[in-house]
Amino acid sequence: MQSAFRAFVVAKDESGFRAGVEQVGINALPEGDILVRVQYSSVNYKDGLASIPEGKIVQRYPFIPGIDLAGEVIESANGEFSPGDRVLCTGYGLGVSHEGGYAEYARLPAAWLVRLPEGLTAKEAMTIGTAGFTAALSVDRLLRAGLAPENGPVLVTGASGGVGSMAVDILSKLGFEVTASTGKAPKEALLRGLGAAEVISRVDLVASAAAGALGRERWAAVVDPVGGPGTGELLKVVRYGGAIAVSGMTGGGKFESTVFPFILRGVQLLGIDSVMCPAQLRQSVWDRLAGEWKPIRALEQAVTEVELEQLPQALEAVLAGKSVGRQVVRIS
Repeated sequence: MQSAFRAFVVAKDESGFRAGVEQVGINALPEGDILVRVQYSSVNYKDGLASIPEGKIVQRYPFIPGIDLAGEVIESANGEFSPGDRVLCTGYGLGVSHEGGYAEYARLPAAWLVRLPEGLTAKEAMTIGTAGFTAALSVDRLLRAGLAPENGPVLVTGASGGVGSMAVDILSKLGFEVTASTGKAPKEALLRGLGAAEVISRVDLVASAAAGALGRERWAAVVDPVGGPGTGELLKVVRYGGAIAVSGMTGGGKFESTVFPFILRGVQLLGIDSVMCPAQLRQSVWDRLAGEWKPIRALEQAVTEVELEQLPQALEAVLAGKSVGRQVVRIS
């Protein structure tokens, strides 16, 4: 393989902060027993934070961000994988403490890798990416908590974003009546195309908040990648025995609640962690994403492909909340 390759690098030194595409030597990659030629990565909120000096994601410089990657094994010092194997990686330290997917090559621990299932291309896997995987984990947890289509409508917050749009597609495919909440009114047609039975504005959702400790029972479950004060308000209106799967904090890291939704209605608050998810569950969920849960409509309708050189604009958009659906990065 070549001794130097292209990578999107963030750096901070006496000259200040910079972020852009540079030539990187292979020796700059961290230790790991698998070398992967990266074909695709994706754009996530955490990647956006890694691209700015005040993001508090990157702890050392220079650094290669990118919390997702999919590609082909080039070298292996581990019997679990062989050259030519198709793999993907999301979570763990990738793009946070370990050089990530915004590069033509990545060196990784074998334990972090998932075999790319039959039925998914590298681009499709990265269109799903951490966001879609998080959406699928949310659905998995809600199903294991007893959610069924006959229980009633399911609300998805932040529905025009990466996690939300994938959740709308997967849930509707499984037969659920999905209500999509979004702050982007022009995206109603897209969300209905993904399977949403109803689309409501974020403003209307906030305006309908209950004044007391409990409100009228409304949702059988909620997929909530937004978090913040809205989570506390949604707890008040989840139906008896329902649940909220919380996976993000774009709306803030704090919310207020009382014990009443939990002790009077048996509501469950489910935390979704896609970073350290156990390997067996990780592979199982990816296998379903390649099969019966494959979000075909989201893969076809809500995807923007960018090059490494276009990452500054793509990362700026995701930080500003202006991105819609998924942005994938073509690496090689």
